[in-house]
Amino acid sequence: MFLDACPIDVAPGDPRFLRAAGHAGRQLPAAVHDALVDFADDPGPTGVLLLSGLPVGELPATPAEPTDPTTKEYTSEFTLLTLARRLGHPVGYLPEHGGEIVQNLVPTRRGADHQTSTSSAVTLDMHTETAFHPFLPRYLVLLCLRGDPEAATTYVSIEELAPTLPPEVRAVLREPRFRCGVDESFGEPDAEPAPAAPVLWGTDERPCWTFDEDLTFGLDADARAALAELRAELAGFERSVVLEAGDLLVLDNTKVVHGRTPFRPRFDGSDRWLQRTFVVADLAPSATQRRGRIIATTF
Repeated sequence: MFLDACPIDVAPGDPRFLRAAGHAGRQLPAAVHDALVDFADDPGPTGVLLLSGLPVGELPATPAEPTDPTTKEYTSEFTLLTLARRLGHPVGYLPEHGGEIVQNLVPTRRGADHQTSTSSAVTLDMHTETAFHPFLPRYLVLLCLRGDPEAATTYVSIEELAPTLPPEVRAVLREPRFRCGVDESFGEPDAEPAPAAPVLWGTDERPCWTFDEDLTFGLDADARAALAELRAELAGFERSVVLEAGDLLVLDNTKVVHGRTPFRPRFDGSDRWLQRTFVVADLAPSATQRRGRIIATTF
């Protein structure tokens, strides 16, 4: 075991906490450190890395709302950010939980049937994280504090799916004939969709994508037909993992779309509890729309 306690008594969003997490990378077991470095160099065909047995500390009851204060100490936050710093720069997005660098993902009664991280009663559709945003995270990092055997995190790799699409469909998906609506947690219902962009990009050998099953739409008949064919193929390439306490899942946001199966929360303090951080490779592109590590783009 490593990083058993947070060595600094400030909140995770404090620059001193993030600096200490970066320095603590020296304490990581060689196998963990090298797995993160290797994944950043080459995420492989699946675009996913799973590490297990990580410390999360003593846990209080699962909070009823993501931003509710808790009595927990910061072991899990320190674990999450230490590993995230091996991949790049953790950031927050102002509309998401007020820009917190570490966000609690818990089921809520009011969000049960929404396409958001607080849902539980519905399938969370496959999506690139913040597919509509000009400053997408490169990695999504999830640490499980308390699991639920019904809740499977699902994902699809474009490297596995793309070769099965007809060449003419891939050609259309590579053109800027698609737009993506703004997620409800980021904007008003009538927020302007993102500018036209391709769904598929990168090389034929190492394709990438930016796609939201619920929010991406085609701008013409051929684009809509290509999207329909893409959506029809998703289920055949879906993989899943049920996270348990101490599991850390890294998703390359350029390589995989992800979702989640429905589950039945009890709302009694014992429900599923994940912590999430977003990681960008470079802070410079968002400099004019960022406050510290909080990206404040509005929609």
